[in-house]
Amino acid sequence: MTDEAEKLPISSHLEELRQTLLWSLVGLIAGVVAAVFFVNPILGFLTQPIGGLQNLQAIEVTETMSVYMRVALLGGMIIALPWIVFQLLRFVGKGLKPTERKGIYLALPFAVLLFLAGVAFAFYVMLPASLGFFQEILDVTTSIRLKSYISFTTNIMFWIGVSFQLPLVFFVLTKIGIVTPKLLVKGWRVAIVAIAVLAAVITPTGDPINMLIFMLPLFVLYLLSILLSALAKKPAKVEE
Repeated sequence: MTDEAEKLPISSHLEELRQTLLWSLVGLIAGVVAAVFFVNPILGFLTQPIGGLQNLQAIEVTETMSVYMRVALLGGMIIALPWIVFQLLRFVGKGLKPTERKGIYLALPFAVLLFLAGVAFAFYVMLPASLGFFQEILDVTTSIRLKSYISFTTNIMFWIGVSFQLPLVFFVLTKIGIVTPKLLVKGWRVAIVAIAVLAAVITPTGDPINMLIFMLPLFVLYLLSILLSALAKKPAKVEE
């Protein structure tokens, strides 16, 4: 931590946090407004795994509107993600040395890429496997509701996208000094248990196949986290 940051009172830190959250919210609102114009193409893309929007049914009067806003919110989140991550990293970076702050800012493009990689993994790998499991578990004709399908799809895409931020989180925590590469290496057994619990919570099905599909890349991300943690720790050792 820098001496300047240590001298700042708690009220100043809280005010900076408030400004960070406010600007992040402004970016999210702007992203949602922009995404409103692309809701129909996004819906067409999201419904490809089941053959298109025409294969879904809406039962409630307000169902289409709630789906419309949900898709706009998800699209806005993706559009505003670089701005939101930048605001959060800028807030964290104020308490670091210039060399450490530079490393934090370099993590910005990786945050976006990891989130998009998680979204793509959820859509092209997790979603087909989950839909196949649900539709084949019983030999009956399934009529899928619009609200149910979009809620199911956006939930799995968002949370798996967030879980793919694991390497970046440990990189930042190492920069701050909360964790070390050695601690991550020693805690690999605990990490496997935590990953299994996370997979059980996030994955829409309880079968072990879908959980394993999610656990394997997440454990690879944990190994990548150890590597990034080591890279984040290296500049501090050079300075010492």
